[in-house]
Amino acid sequence: MTARFLLAPATDTQITHLGRLWLYAFAALALVFLVAPTLLIIPMSFTGAGFLEFPPRSWSLRWYIAYLDSPEWRDATLVSLRAATLTMLLATPLGVAAAYGVLVVERRTARAIGAAISVPMMMPAVLIGIGLYLLYVPLGLNNTLAGLVLGHVALTLPYVTLLVLARMKSHDPRQELAAQSLGCTRLRAFLLVTLPQIRYAVIAAALLAFIFSFDEGVVSYFIATGTGATLPRRMFLSLQFGVDPTIAAISSLLMVLTILLVAAIQIIQSRGGPRRKA
Repeated sequence: MTARFLLAPATDTQITHLGRLWLYAFAALALVFLVAPTLLIIPMSFTGAGFLEFPPRSWSLRWYIAYLDSPEWRDATLVSLRAATLTMLLATPLGVAAAYGVLVVERRTARAIGAAISVPMMMPAVLIGIGLYLLYVPLGLNNTLAGLVLGHVALTLPYVTLLVLARMKSHDPRQELAAQSLGCTRLRAFLLVTLPQIRYAVIAAALLAFIFSFDEGVVSYFIATGTGATLPRRMFLSLQFGVDPTIAAISSLLMVLTILLVAAIQIIQSRGGPRRKA
C-alpha cells in the first residue's frame, strides 16, 4: 500500500509522491521547528512546582485552578470574550458588505477599495495601536469597550472581506440577477440567493474575526488598561514581573481554543467550497 502511494502521481502531472519525498520531509521539519516550541508549553503548564520546568517533576492542576480562582484573570477573560463577540458581530456584516461592494463595482474602483481595506494588514500593529491611542484621547474612547471593539474591527475587517470575497468570486452572479429580474430588490436577492451560497465562508470569516480579536494583544496594550484590560494584555503585564506558571496554563487554553477554531474554519471552508464535477 505504501509503495503504491509513493509511486502514484502527486498532481495532475507525472510527478510521483516518491519524487516529492524530499519536499514532504522538509515541510515536516519546518512544521516541527515552528510548532514544537509552542507545544512544550502544554506539559509545562501541568507542573506542580512554583516555577516553569521541563519535563515537570510533578504533575498538578494547581495553575489552572489559580487562573480560575483569580478575579483579575477572570475579569480580563470576560473583557476579551465581550470584545471578541462584538467584533465578530460587527466585522462580519461589514466585511460581507465590503466584499459584495468590491465584487459589483468596476475594476479600477474595486482595486482602490481593496487596497484601502488591506492597509491594516500591511501596517505594523504597534503603529496602529499608537494611532488609535492618539485618536481616542480627544474622543474619550481609551479604556472603553467601544474603543477596543472599534480597534479590533479595523484589524479584522480586511481578513473577513478577503475570505468572503474569495468565495463570492466562485459563485454564479447570474442567479442573483435572475432574482432581481423577477422583482426582488438587490438586498433581498442577495439575502435569498447569494448569502445561502456563501454562508460557510461567512461563518468561517466570523470565527476568524472572533479568534483574531480574542488573541490580539499589541493594539489592546495601548487602548485597553485597568479594568478594561484584555487577557493578552494582562499576560504581557504579568510577564514583566516574572514567568508565572499561570501564564503557561492560560497559554495552553488559548492554544487549544485557537486550534479548535482554526480546525472548525478549515472544515467549514471545505464544506462551503465549490463542488468539483466528476
